[in-house]
Amino acid sequence: MTATISPSGSVPAEAEAFLDAYPEIEAFDIVLHDANGIGRGKIIRRHELLSFYKNGRHLPISILGLDICGEDVHETGLIWDQGDGDLRAWPIPGSLVPLHGTNPPRGEVLMSMYDLDGNRMSSDPRHALQRQVDLLAGEGLKACGAFELEFFLLANQRGPDGKVQPARDVLDGRASSKTEVYSVDHLHGMLPLFSDIYAGAEKAGIKAETMISEYAPGQYELTLHYREDVLQAADDLMRLKRIVRAQARAHGVTACFMAKPVEAYAGSGMHFHVSLLDGGGGNVFVEAEEGVWNPTILHALGGLKQTMGESMLVFAPHANSWRRFAAQSYAPVSPSWGVNNRSVALRIPAGDIRARRIEHRPAGVDANPYLVAATVLAGIRKGLAERIDPGPETTGNAYAETAGATPIPVDWRSAIVAAQGSGFLKDALGEDMHRTFTAIKASEYARVARTVSEVDFDLYLHTV
Repeated sequence: MTATISPSGSVPAEAEAFLDAYPEIEAFDIVLHDANGIGRGKIIRRHELLSFYKNGRHLPISILGLDICGEDVHETGLIWDQGDGDLRAWPIPGSLVPLHGTNPPRGEVLMSMYDLDGNRMSSDPRHALQRQVDLLAGEGLKACGAFELEFFLLANQRGPDGKVQPARDVLDGRASSKTEVYSVDHLHGMLPLFSDIYAGAEKAGIKAETMISEYAPGQYELTLHYREDVLQAADDLMRLKRIVRAQARAHGVTACFMAKPVEAYAGSGMHFHVSLLDGGGGNVFVEAEEGVWNPTILHALGGLKQTMGESMLVFAPHANSWRRFAAQSYAPVSPSWGVNNRSVALRIPAGDIRARRIEHRPAGVDANPYLVAATVLAGIRKGLAERIDPGPETTGNAYAETAGATPIPVDWRSAIVAAQGSGFLKDALGEDMHRTFTAIKASEYARVARTVSEVDFDLYLHTV
């Protein structure tokens, strides 16, 4: 069979070199990510890899129209409206890596979806981000960034009250129900697991950096090295979540990426650090004169503030996401900006002004980083184009300064309605991705709304 030119830019030589370098690898996970950030795909055998690089792999169009349970959402228009025909997935160049600790040895490659003519499939979240990257490039700008990964390590079994409980240390089985924030000694009990996470990240070409014991029992944060390619930064986050989940499972505990698994403590965010470079590689957010803010970063902040309400469904896409937003819980409750202030939604970190960046804090770790980054970049583009004023800096407690702030949705349903009617979000994600994403979220909301929960029985069974 004659090889087809890959629209993703992948080449068979990459697969050939990898197979030569890793003769022990027997199979490969081929993975693309849907609107919820769930990895969908197949496990192929070693002898199939080269064919995948030469000809792509047929996958049904419906794979990008699934809800959180993996069921079809007909309102996306991706199912019977188009006959659920096959499209073709192609490898993402440079994403072929060995997996750590697999037996028998396996590799992994990320992929994106294209139609049979080689055009980008516009309901693929990675293509939504690529579109914003291309639009910025047309304006002479390049987006750089990194995500922070917060997560919980939980015991595989629930506690006597039926609720989740922190995992015991994998080193010696020691248990702790304390917050242990920034405790170095507390980290030692999980070192065997963390060592495997770092080993997996290194094999995948991910520069995982600092590990922190975070602000809840069993909660941790892993930081990632800043990338000059924001697509690579999102790939890093997606791949690192899979590594953490797999290594936690291998050590007998559960890695949890829910935004709010424990009601009494802070939830898990996915802060996105972003900056822009000009054609010469200079950071356009850097102020020319110390003490005087660069108008470019101010306009970027203005665009992000103005569009935050319409965008909250991307940052908080699930029912559980909205339990994270509470005063004094390190999750912002209003559009605000400030310097070296963790109560605001848009934080400018202190430090070397040459590394000036915006830390976008609303997104939970359950959000899709491709869609988060696409929406943030679109907000920045809007702010720069329209020279939007962000208003005064918040210098105190942003949780106490919500009066007069631009309103944002207060619950999941309101966020869905705001997103469905948002012209900005349609531009940020592209018309097809916007339709797919909002239809999936509306379907999931209906599923949750009709479910009778244990809370209902607890509150009402014997009282009304």
